[in-house]
Amino acid sequence: MEYNRIEVGDRLKQKRIMMGMTQDVIAEKINRSPKYYADIERGSCGMSIETLLALAEIMDMPLDYLIYGKVYNDEEKLRQTDEVQVLLSMVNNATEKRRQCILRMIQLVQSSWIDE
Repeated sequence: MEYNRIEVGDRLKQKRIMMGMTQDVIAEKINRSPKYYADIERGSCGMSIETLLALAEIMDMPLDYLIYGKVYNDEEKLRQTDEVQVLLSMVNNATEKRRQCILRMIQLVQSSWIDE
């Protein structure tokens, strides 16, 4: 296994986009400048252990996946887990007013389902 800053940046970018967040938002959450975070995503700079740990926590990514791209689950399970994690992250990062709106929308959709 080899550490590749460009691939790490690509994984961060893909997850950030899936989470519906901007680079500025992520930079603020890890208490770094937007330019520095953009450089991380481009792979043009490395990062401290503290920054790596903060990103792994905010993006909810295991370190071995973030650093090496190593996956332990089969592809479908990982995709489903990512989708659930993205939804949870979106809810957790929303304001209280937005969380209530999300909950109402989910309840509305659920009430329209026809039992099979």
